[in-house]
Amino acid sequence: MCGRLVIDLSPEMITEIYGIIRKIDRELNPRYNVTPSQTIPIVREDVEGGRELAFVRWGLIPSWAKDISIGNSLINARSETAAEKPSFRSAFKRRRCVIPAGGFYEWQRQDGKRKQPWYFRMADGSPVSIAGLWEHWQGSDCQVIESCSILKTSANELMAPIHDRMPVILSHEDHATWLNPKLTDGVLLQELCRP
Repeated sequence: MCGRLVIDLSPEMITEIYGIIRKIDRELNPRYNVTPSQTIPIVREDVEGGRELAFVRWGLIPSWAKDISIGNSLINARSETAAEKPSFRSAFKRRRCVIPAGGFYEWQRQDGKRKQPWYFRMADGSPVSIAGLWEHWQGSDCQVIESCSILKTSANELMAPIHDRMPVILSHEDHATWLNPKLTDGVLLQELCRP
Protein backbone atom coordinates (compact mmCIF):
# COMPACT_ATOMS: atom_id res chain seq x y z
CA MET A 1 0.00 0.00 0.00
CA CYS A 2 1.38 3.40 -0.96
CA GLY A 3 0.84 5.28 2.28
CA ARG A 4 3.47 8.02 2.12
CA LEU A 5 4.42 10.58 -0.51
CA VAL A 6 7.13 13.17 -0.98
CA ILE A 7 5.75 16.43 -2.38
CA ASP A 8 8.76 18.64 -3.07
CA LEU A 9 8.03 20.19 -6.46
CA SER A 10 8.06 23.93 -7.00
CA PRO A 11 5.03 25.71 -8.47
CA GLU A 12 7.19 26.65 -11.47
CA MET A 13 8.13 23.02 -12.11
CA ILE A 14 4.51 21.84 -11.84
CA THR A 15 3.32 24.65 -14.13
CA GLU A 16 5.91 23.81 -16.78
CA ILE A 17 5.76 20.01 -16.70
CA TYR A 18 2.00 19.62 -16.38
CA GLY A 19 0.89 22.54 -18.54
CA ILE A 20 -0.98 24.43 -15.83
CA ILE A 21 -2.51 27.55 -17.35
CA ARG A 22 -3.60 29.48 -14.26
CA LYS A 23 -1.08 30.97 -11.88
CA ILE A 24 -0.53 28.88 -8.78
CA ASP A 25 -1.28 31.28 -5.94
CA ARG A 26 -0.58 28.90 -3.10
CA GLU A 27 2.72 28.15 -1.46
CA LEU A 28 4.06 24.67 -1.99
CA ASN A 29 6.44 23.98 0.85
CA PRO A 30 8.41 20.74 0.46
CA ARG A 31 6.92 17.88 2.49
CA TYR A 32 8.81 14.60 2.86
CA ASN A 33 6.35 12.44 4.80
CA VAL A 34 2.88 13.16 3.42
CA THR A 35 0.27 10.83 4.90
CA PRO A 36 -3.30 9.91 4.00
CA SER A 37 -5.94 12.47 5.06
CA GLN A 38 -3.49 15.32 4.39
CA THR A 39 -3.95 17.78 1.53
CA ILE A 40 -2.02 17.00 -1.65
CA PRO A 41 -1.79 18.69 -5.06
CA ILE A 42 -3.45 17.10 -8.08
CA VAL A 43 -3.50 18.07 -11.74
CA ARG A 44 -6.90 17.77 -13.43
CA GLU A 45 -8.86 19.22 -16.33
CA ASP A 46 -10.85 22.32 -15.51
CA VAL A 47 -14.31 23.11 -16.89
CA GLU A 48 -12.80 24.94 -19.88
CA GLY A 49 -10.62 21.99 -20.91
CA GLY A 50 -7.37 23.42 -19.55
CA ARG A 51 -5.31 21.96 -16.74
CA GLU A 52 -5.52 23.23 -13.21
CA LEU A 53 -3.76 22.46 -9.98
CA ALA A 54 -6.12 21.66 -7.12
CA PHE A 55 -5.44 20.79 -3.50
CA VAL A 56 -7.49 17.87 -2.21
CA ARG A 57 -7.64 15.46 0.71
CA TRP A 58 -5.81 12.16 0.18
CA GLY A 59 -8.42 9.43 0.78
CA LEU A 60 -11.34 9.37 -1.66
CA ILE A 61 -14.78 10.18 -0.27
CA PRO A 62 -17.42 8.97 -2.77
CA SER A 63 -20.12 11.52 -3.56
CA TRP A 64 -22.75 9.20 -2.07
CA ALA A 65 -20.93 8.65 1.26
CA LYS A 66 -22.80 9.59 4.43
CA ASP A 67 -19.61 10.07 6.43
CA ILE A 68 -16.15 11.31 5.44
CA SER A 69 -14.41 8.61 7.50
CA ILE A 70 -14.82 6.23 4.53
CA GLY A 71 -11.95 8.14 2.92
CA ASN A 72 -9.54 6.73 5.49
CA SER A 73 -9.85 3.30 3.86
CA LEU A 74 -9.91 4.54 0.24
CA ILE A 75 -6.40 5.98 -0.10
CA ASN A 76 -5.55 3.50 -2.86
CA ALA A 77 -7.65 1.87 -5.58
CA ARG A 78 -6.81 -1.27 -7.54
CA SER A 79 -6.52 -0.19 -11.18
CA GLU A 80 -7.82 -3.57 -12.33
CA THR A 81 -11.18 -3.14 -10.56
CA ALA A 82 -11.65 0.62 -10.07
CA ALA A 83 -13.97 0.88 -13.10
CA GLU A 84 -16.43 -1.55 -11.45
CA LYS A 85 -16.19 -0.79 -7.72
CA PRO A 86 -18.99 1.50 -6.48
CA SER A 87 -16.54 3.66 -4.52
CA PHE A 88 -14.39 4.43 -7.58
CA ARG A 89 -16.33 3.77 -10.81
CA SER A 90 -17.77 7.26 -11.26
CA ALA A 91 -14.40 8.91 -10.67
CA PHE A 92 -12.63 6.39 -12.93
CA LYS A 93 -15.03 7.26 -15.72
CA ARG A 94 -14.92 11.08 -15.50
CA ARG A 95 -12.62 12.40 -12.74
CA ARG A 96 -9.10 11.19 -13.29
CA CYS A 97 -6.10 13.18 -12.10
CA VAL A 98 -2.32 13.13 -11.94
CA ILE A 99 -0.65 13.41 -8.55
CA PRO A 100 2.72 15.14 -9.04
CA ALA A 101 5.21 13.86 -6.50
CA GLY A 102 8.92 13.79 -5.88
CA GLY A 103 8.59 10.14 -4.88
CA PHE A 104 6.72 7.63 -2.77
CA TYR A 105 7.36 5.00 -0.11
CA GLU A 106 6.49 1.31 -0.10
CA TRP A 107 6.99 -1.00 2.85
CA GLN A 108 8.65 -4.41 2.73
CA ARG A 109 7.56 -6.96 5.32
CA GLN A 110 10.47 -8.35 7.33
CA ASP A 111 10.37 -10.90 10.12
CA GLY A 112 6.60 -11.10 10.34
CA LYS A 113 5.38 -7.79 11.79
CA ARG A 114 8.33 -5.50 11.08
CA LYS A 115 8.23 -3.33 7.94
CA GLN A 116 11.12 -1.61 6.19
CA PRO A 117 10.26 1.58 4.24
CA TRP A 118 11.76 2.00 0.77
CA TYR A 119 11.77 5.31 -1.09
CA PHE A 120 11.21 5.35 -4.85
CA ARG A 121 11.73 8.24 -7.26
CA MET A 122 12.50 8.66 -10.94
CA ALA A 123 16.15 7.94 -11.75
CA ASP A 124 16.50 11.20 -13.69
CA GLY A 125 15.04 13.28 -10.84
CA SER A 126 11.89 14.19 -12.77
CA PRO A 127 8.53 14.17 -10.97
CA VAL A 128 6.66 10.92 -10.46
CA SER A 129 3.29 11.33 -12.20
CA ILE A 130 0.95 9.07 -10.23
CA ALA A 131 -2.44 8.21 -11.72
CA GLY A 132 -5.28 9.12 -9.41
CA LEU A 133 -9.03 9.55 -9.14
CA TRP A 134 -10.73 12.55 -7.54
CA GLU A 135 -14.19 13.14 -6.16
CA HIS A 136 -16.40 16.00 -4.97
CA TRP A 137 -18.39 15.33 -1.77
CA GLN A 138 -20.96 17.56 -0.10
CA GLY A 139 -22.32 16.84 3.36
CA SER A 140 -25.79 17.55 4.67
CA ASP A 141 -24.37 20.65 6.40
CA CYS A 142 -23.15 21.93 2.98
CA GLN A 143 -19.53 21.11 3.86
CA VAL A 144 -17.63 20.43 0.61
CA ILE A 145 -14.56 18.21 0.42
CA GLU A 146 -12.61 17.28 -2.68
CA SER A 147 -10.58 14.12 -2.25
CA CYS A 148 -8.48 11.64 -4.21
CA SER A 149 -7.15 8.12 -4.32
CA ILE A 150 -3.95 6.69 -5.81
CA LEU A 151 -4.34 3.97 -8.43
CA LYS A 152 -2.24 0.87 -7.81
CA THR A 153 -1.16 -1.89 -10.19
CA SER A 154 0.98 -5.03 -10.08
CA ALA A 155 4.60 -4.38 -9.20
CA ASN A 156 7.19 -4.08 -11.97
CA GLU A 157 10.57 -5.85 -11.83
CA LEU A 158 12.18 -3.12 -9.73
CA MET A 159 9.36 -3.02 -7.17
CA ALA A 160 8.51 -6.75 -6.96
CA PRO A 161 11.20 -7.69 -4.39
CA ILE A 162 9.82 -4.99 -2.05
CA HIS A 163 6.04 -5.11 -2.55
CA ASP A 164 3.57 -6.85 -4.87
CA ARG A 165 1.78 -3.58 -5.77
CA MET A 166 2.90 -0.11 -6.85
CA PRO A 167 1.32 3.20 -7.88
CA VAL A 168 0.39 3.56 -11.54
CA ILE A 169 3.09 5.85 -12.94
CA LEU A 170 2.12 7.75 -16.08
CA SER A 171 4.58 8.83 -18.75
CA HIS A 172 4.50 12.48 -19.78
CA GLU A 173 2.99 11.42 -23.12
CA ASP A 174 0.05 9.75 -21.34
CA HIS A 175 -1.02 12.78 -19.26
CA ALA A 176 -3.42 14.21 -21.87
CA THR A 177 -5.13 10.87 -22.48
CA TRP A 178 -5.48 10.09 -18.78
CA LEU A 179 -6.84 13.53 -17.88
CA ASN A 180 -9.38 13.71 -20.73
CA PRO A 181 -12.82 13.39 -19.05
CA LYS A 182 -14.46 12.70 -22.42
CA LEU A 183 -12.43 9.51 -22.83
CA THR A 184 -14.41 6.60 -21.41
CA ASP A 185 -12.77 3.71 -23.30
CA GLY A 186 -12.10 1.33 -20.41
CA VAL A 187 -9.66 -0.80 -22.43
CA LEU A 188 -7.46 2.19 -23.29
CA LEU A 189 -7.61 3.50 -19.72
CA GLN A 190 -6.62 0.07 -18.36
CA GLU A 191 -3.71 -0.02 -20.80
CA LEU A 192 -2.37 3.18 -19.22
CA CYS A 193 -2.44 1.44 -15.83
CA ARG A 194 0.15 -1.19 -16.75
CA PRO A 195 3.23 -1.52 -14.53
